[in-house]
Amino acid sequence: MIGSKVTRETILQIIAGHALNVLPELSNHVFRPDDRLADLGANSVDRAEIVMSTLSSLSLRIPLVDTLQAKNIGELANLLHDKL
Repeated sequence: MIGSKVTRETILQIIAGHALNVLPELSNHVFRPDDRLADLGANSVDRAEIVMSTLSSLSLRIPLVDTLQAKNIGELANLLHDKL
């Protein structure tokens, strides 16, 4: 993906899509920026997989530890957008 054309909303949708791949039981969930993956039932391995898949989709190469400061998926989308 080309960083300058990717919006925060697009990144949020990418995160939600990967969350659905990992946690299909969320198929009826409406994702909001203040959603926390842990609160949605994602364990630490699930969360790492969702973040790594999102990074791959965005062609971003950053250490996973850099994403730990995000408290919810909205903050994660903002953080990743700023890294593009």
